[in-house]
Amino acid sequence: MTIDYDGRRFRKLGGGDGTCAEYHQRGNLVWAVFEGGRVRRGTITGTCDAAGVLRLAYTMVLDSGEVIAGHSTNSPQRHGGTLVLREVWERYGDHAETGVSYLEEIPAAVPVGAAS
Repeated sequence: MTIDYDGRRFRKLGGGDGTCAEYHQRGNLVWAVFEGGRVRRGTITGTCDAAGVLRLAYTMVLDSGEVIAGHSTNSPQRHGGTLVLREVWERYGDHAETGVSYLEEIPAAVPVGAAS
């Protein structure tokens, strides 16, 4: 699945807590900034392969002041007409944890904080 992530916005599947990321892409380089919910600010940087799979590193600062870092591999899937990323992630250090999350693309007409 060839995907250009430039300008696409994603949130946790089902609306989540209001955290939203806006992605940018130049060639195979991908990056994003995210915030909302408990996240004051977060950044993502990584690469995209020919199948649209993202390999990313991330950092974020929470409202509590905690700084969290980790990496993820995000695989694109289609659910109906919606692009969904299956995100397999790992956090480092004091916040060490692993998990799987799902991110849904937010259509341009949907305000960032709106639920589905």
